[in-house]
Amino acid sequence: MPEKRVAVVTGASSGIGEAIARQLAADGYRVFGASRSAPAATDSGIEHVAIDVGDDGSVREGVTKIVREAGGIDLLVNNAGYLCVGAIEEVSLDDAKAQVETNYFGVVRMSIAVLPGMRERKRGHIISISSLAGLVPVPFWGQYNASKFAVEGLMETLRHEVRPFGIQVAMVEPGYIRTRLYAHPQAAGIDAYAGPRGRALAAMAQFERKAPGPEVVAQRVVAIANDSHPKLRNKVTKEATQFTLLKWLLPSGAFEAGVRRGFKLEA
Repeated sequence: MPEKRVAVVTGASSGIGEAIARQLAADGYRVFGASRSAPAATDSGIEHVAIDVGDDGSVREGVTKIVREAGGIDLLVNNAGYLCVGAIEEVSLDDAKAQVETNYFGVVRMSIAVLPGMRERKRGHIISISSLAGLVPVPFWGQYNASKFAVEGLMETLRHEVRPFGIQVAMVEPGYIRTRLYAHPQAAGIDAYAGPRGRALAAMAQFERKAPGPEVVAQRVVAIANDSHPKLRNKVTKEATQFTLLKWLLPSGAFEAGVRRGFKLEA
């Protein structure tokens, strides 16, 4: 009987990460769910490992522990991240740095940590959960948008660099998904932005209420993990496909006007 392939999923304690970990376990992977704290509900098919993607030492120790116990890592899913809400002017530099530290440098740290083993074995998949917001910026999500744009550039570059070693790199770009991502507290508000910010966030809440659950992302991740030559960009949800197509097809002014209408930025 062949050995199980080994998968590591960051941010696996809830939401999309938890759904991905469970789906991979159901597909026959040995799954290590990486998060800063253990999940509230234990799942017999997922082994928890304490990793803070924002800390060099934690990433190094966590990956070393997994390799020691499992012999190697076949699949890394970079999912850990959170949403910092507010106008660019409202979000403090410390909060902006923290956003990028987790959402971007967390991907960098984890990818660097698993690459030596994958290069040596001449195989492996690195899948990063990006976002529609990494292609089409969402108003009042500026720092989150920027972190996901950075992930897009990083993964496209990495794909070229590690292809000669048999390592596959891909991204999943979901639109709205029903998760706790949107429950993150807002930055301290500036009154001048209150009207458009409130209308935009209300519009986003409507999108989120109609959104599918995280299982659709998990299913796409498993399909990519089982594909020997996956596409770089893999969109999930109708709006992820539609909005990126419209941004490409429409004149920039027309597209911007559509965004402003859609998010009710003007009273």
